[in-house]
Formats: sequence, structure tokens, C-alpha cells
Amino acid sequence: MKFRTRSSAIIGTICLATSLAFATAYADEPAAPSKAAAADVALTEVGKAQNPIAGAAGPDGTVWIAERAGTVRVLTDSGLGEPVLDISDETTTDGERGLLGVAFDNELAHFYISYTDLEGTSTIDEFAVQSGAIQPDSRRTVLTQTQPYENHNGGDIKFGPDGYLYIALGDGGAGGDPHGNGQKLDTLLGKILRIDPGGAEPYAIPADNPFVDDPNAKDEIWSYGLRNPWRFSFDSGTGDLLIGDVGQSDWEEIDWAPADSEGGENYGWASMEGTHPFRGGTEPANHTPPVFEYDRNGLGCSVTGGYVYRGDAIPALQGQYLYSDYCDGTVRGLKIENGQVTGQSDLGVNGGEVISFVEDGDGELYVLGLGGTISRIDPA
Repeated sequence: MKFRTRSSAIIGTICLATSLAFATAYADEPAAPSKAAAADVALTEVGKAQNPIAGAAGPDGTVWIAERAGTVRVLTDSGLGEPVLDISDETTTDGERGLLGVAFDNELAHFYISYTDLEGTSTIDEFAVQSGAIQPDSRRTVLTQTQPYENHNGGDIKFGPDGYLYIALGDGGAGGDPHGNGQKLDTLLGKILRIDPGGAEPYAIPADNPFVDDPNAKDEIWSYGLRNPWRFSFDSGTGDLLIGDVGQSDWEEIDWAPADSEGGENYGWASMEGTHPFRGGTEPANHTPPVFEYDRNGLGCSVTGGYVYRGDAIPALQGQYLYSDYCDGTVRGLKIENGQVTGQSDLGVNGGEVISFVEDGDGELYVLGLGGTISRIDPA
């Protein structure tokens, strides 16, 4: 591990060799909801990076950007600064591996990274933060999960409004969930996890997690039946949870859970792909269907989940959930009310190979293109 302040680092261009868990795209509009309110927007390039892959709102109004090869840099008015963290000798970009997620806790007192180590094990590490700077000697490993294959690692991490750390893990990889991990409760794979990293060493289990009293289930599980929940977020206005789950071959889905959910949702994989039985599967009795799905009849291949817009710069976007697709690149919006999509919009802008969205401390949103572009969504 290398920590840098003002020294320079040159990172070679990194390509996504297999797919980053991508599978379907273009918008399916069954019994089409109405168009959401029109918004004139533009993508303003604010920085260039080597395979930017994730980001988080940091101290003092900053935005921290993770690059897949293992570096973290802070976005300034003049672009990205020099790396403040470099774990490039501890991870690999083979397959869908690398530095995959970053998050601050709600007090901005700790910084977390989600990455696959050199053996491919999904790893969550924690650093203390003082005066806006990472404290290297404070590093500790919070959670690890071995991965049977090099794809479908998930890797996104977020702190919820409840102060707990949520972790997205894919089903373990290959294709078609060969080990049945999505529906198994004795594995962390194919799940959203919920833990309290400050409650014990290495972490505590929140007492109200849905499976803490089930001897046949992992206590860390919050929800299950996910293929590769590549990007998820919490609505900063309502606390609702939204998950972009990458499909296998036909359907991309966006899942939704209300802020008052008690967890335990079964999103259906691998019995279901969206609302459709997968390879002759039977819909689970407790299936929570997606709030939105789309097929791959167009240009897309893999949903990239985003955020509900809560910024002030574009009033017409207020309350819309913005998302994209890695292959299509178009930024789109959904108006969701009481768990139902009531409107859809096409923002008319394209972010390239959209791999992630980032929300800053003011609720404004950034689009990360894996090719290197960091763009802010601005009024046109």
C-alpha cells in the first residue's frame, strides 16, 4: 500500500476485459408510464481519470474518486489531485476485479474501500480520517468474502441513513448462478449485507437484521436474490433504497425498497430475471419484483444504477431516479411514487461507458465513464 500527497503516479490505461457484469439495456416501456418532467441538462467535464469506477462525497465539500487499478484521488476545481491512497499493488484488474467501491461513514470520520485482493477475495477495509486526511496506520480489514469466479463481484458500499454499512456482493460469477447462491441464505454471495463496523471488532450485526434468529442464514444478510448489484444508493430525501441489478441475458432491473423496510426482500435471482422466470425457474412465493426493468432490444447491455436527484441546480429533476447503461450510455430518469414508476425521461445526454454515478454533499450528481471522463450533470 502506498500513500501519496504531492508525489505523482502514472497508471496505465486499464480496459475492462470481460464485462464488469454487464448484460442488457434499452428501455422497455410496458403500458408506458407518462414522461417525467422535462429537464434541460448538460454534462460538464470536470476531470479525467484512469478508469474512474466509484466515488463518494468527502470532507469539506470534496468529492473522492476511485480508479479501478487501486488509486483514490480528490476532485478539485482544476480536476483530480494526486492520489491520496494507492493500493494498486494489492489488487488486480483481471476480469471484473479491482478497487470497486468507496464510502465515508455519516460522520466523515472513517473511509472505507471495497476491492478484490490479489487472490480475488472481496475485501472491505477501513481507515480513520482526521482533518480530511486518511490515517494510514489506522487501516483494518472489516469483512472478506472469497469469490469462486472473477466476475459478478459487486463491490458497491454505502452507509444508510441508519448509520450502518451496506455492502453489495454478486452471486459469485460464471453465468446462470451455477452454485445457486442468489437463493441460498447460508452464503453472503448474491446479497446486500448490513453491518455495524463500529460496533465490534471486526464488526457487529445490527440486532434488527432480518435473519439474525435464523440458524440457517447468515446474520449479515439484508436482502437477497441478486445477480450482480453493481450500483445501489439511498435516496437522500426519503431514505428509500434503489438497486441496479445487472441481468444475465434478457432483462436489466432496478429494485426498490422503502425507507421503513425491515429487510429480507427476495429479488428473485436465479429463479427470476426481472419479472420473468429464468431458464424454467419458478417464481418464489416471496419474490419482490423490480420497480422497473428493460430488455436488450436496443443498444444497452448492463444497467448502471444511480441516485435520486436531490440537488438544487436543476429543479425539474427533483425526485427523479437517474440511471444509465454501460453500453448505451444515455442518462435516463424514473419518477417513482410509492414503489411504482409514474414517469420516465430521457435526459438527452450520453456519458459514454457509464460505470457509476457519484452524489456530492449538495445532492448534485456526477457521471463516471470508464474511459476516463468525470462529468457533472448541470443545467443546460
